[in-house]
Order: sequence, then C-alpha cells, then structure tokens
Amino acid sequence: MAVRDSAATRSRLIEAATADFATYGIAGARVDRIAANAGVNKAQLYAYFGDKLGLFDAVFRLHADAVVAELPFAAEGLSDYATGLYDASARHPDLGRLLMWARLEGAAARDLVRNPIASERKVRAIREAQQSGVLVDTIDASDVLALTTAMALAWSTTDTGAGKGTAEKHAERERRSLAEAVRRAFYRSPAAPDS
Repeated sequence: MAVRDSAATRSRLIEAATADFATYGIAGARVDRIAANAGVNKAQLYAYFGDKLGLFDAVFRLHADAVVAELPFAAEGLSDYATGLYDASARHPDLGRLLMWARLEGAAARDLVRNPIASERKVRAIREAQQSGVLVDTIDASDVLALTTAMALAWSTTDTGAGKGTAEKHAERERRSLAEAVRRAFYRSPAAPDS
C-alpha cells in the first residue's frame, strides 16, 4: 500500500509542479503552492526531489522522455523525425514552455534526449547516413541532430492566438516548411523523399 501511495504522491507532485513551472517558470514557481496543489506537505516534496531544481529536472525529464519515447528515429528519414517532433511538441505543450523557462532563466536544460546512449545511437545513425551519401557530411552528426531538434521546436513556444481553423492551416504550413528545410539543410539531394 505504501508503494502505491508513494507513486500517487509523486505523480500528484509532478502534475502540480508541471502546471506551476509552465506558468511561472523556475524562479516564479513556489514550493508551497506546488505542495498545496498536490495535497502534500513541503517535507514530502523535498524528500522526493531534494529541492526546487531537482523537482524541475524531474518534471522536464518526464515530459521530454514522453516525447522522445513516441518518436521513431531513422537518419534517412530525418525530416520525418523533425515533423514527428513538431507534432509531439504540439501534443505536449508544457514541454515547450518548460524548455523556454529553462533557457530564459539560465537553468541547465537538458537535451530532449536525456539518455546519452539513445542520443549516441541517433548520432551514429546520422554518421552512417552521411557515410552512405544520404546526408551531407560537411556538418558534424551531433550538430545535425541538434539543429534538426531546434528546427522542429522553433514554433513550440509560440501562440498566435489564432482560431482553430487558422491554427491548423499554420500547423500544416509549418510542417511542410520544416520538412523542406531539413531536406535542404541535411540531405545530399534535397528532393530525396523520406522513408
């Protein structure tokens, strides 16, 4: 029973912290408010996460891992990966806000790929695609991954306030632009179709 209660408490803290960090940033988030919204005391929060930055790191990692877990990766289909990341960031808007706050406040925001082994696999796959002539080899493979990620997330923190129909048109245009930009930037033949 205690394990279930512990998991439920941790989950409530993560949920309350996500809302607080996404709204107020790291500096503006309040441990008292997060604990109260989660229905726990501050001592429990500190026991689970150490401090506010530890809590932010756990929140960010949870959202980033959720996005990364739903995305297949193939270097030959780099523009598919980019548009998939774009779509995932739309489904997980809190991640974009958390990333924006981390950057604004100078926190050590981690890459979307928290697992260095998974990141290295992607870099290795890009390197292999470069060696086989699919992708340009004038840009370091790790930079290709970083730039592709940055391009995919370029719109993740913007909100035009447009209505649903307008927003959908913007999203479709942005997806097409992103796929084209990735193809032109990294494929040896920009017209090459993705897998």
